[in-house]
Amino acid sequence: MREEFSFFTRLGNKIRYSVYFGNEKISKPCLIFVHGFKGFKDWGFWPYAAEFFAKNGFIVISFNFSHNGVGDSLTEFEELDKFAENTISLEVDELDEIINSVKSGKLVNQNCSSIGIIGHSRGGAVSILASAKNENVNALVVWASVAKLDRYTERQKKEWKERGFIEVFNSRTQQMMRLNVSLLYDIEQNKNSTLNIESAVKKLNRPFLIVHGEQDLTVPVEEGKLLFEFADKEKTELEIIPAAGHTFDIVHPFESSNAKFDKVLNRTLDFFKKNLFN
Repeated sequence: MREEFSFFTRLGNKIRYSVYFGNEKISKPCLIFVHGFKGFKDWGFWPYAAEFFAKNGFIVISFNFSHNGVGDSLTEFEELDKFAENTISLEVDELDEIINSVKSGKLVNQNCSSIGIIGHSRGGAVSILASAKNENVNALVVWASVAKLDRYTERQKKEWKERGFIEVFNSRTQQMMRLNVSLLYDIEQNKNSTLNIESAVKKLNRPFLIVHGEQDLTVPVEEGKLLFEFADKEKTELEIIPAAGHTFDIVHPFESSNAKFDKVLNRTLDFFKKNLFN
């Protein structure tokens, strides 16, 4: 079953979210899904993955960051002004608030016995940063996560600062999407403190699974290996999916799963079963 909700954060921003659950109203582990850059909760594999985990005994909360650009349509980028104003720090703050609200029962009308997170791409980095400072997270999985947020050349940064924005093209929607310089300043000012991924990974101190496609052209597999280097090897597992790309060969609109993504799901399921069920 799936139900749609929304709430306003402490900063007054609207978060739209879906809850997937089975028929029994009993205490279960809760999973929070965290989308990446130009992602949204109803993109491609997310609803399919949510149903998969709900059928396997979890409550799933899948949400849109307030400034991801997708509004009430749930599938179209109609809030490009908000997209332009988004920052990593805002997303970390929102995820932290969501984790606490899930734990307290504010967002889900069922008791969560434990909390796990799945973050994809930039959402993986946001998940690491939020989890490192939030003890309510019991286990963390990242799919195709970035290991660094400062990903821009000096030439790009110079142009960004001179113009006050840069534009990125969304080949799927054919939209030009603006990113204000506030995103760059957020990364530059905080990359050695609140947005330091290496430091956050070292502070995790809980079960951590890194899954990465061997042929990821968007975020090279070396970044997954780098996260593993940073991590406590006694609590961390690395799974490289052979011949898989950034979205494990899943497209939007979703058509069907495949052997590579099935492996991602089953590997993640085994990890959470081991670490979230008491």
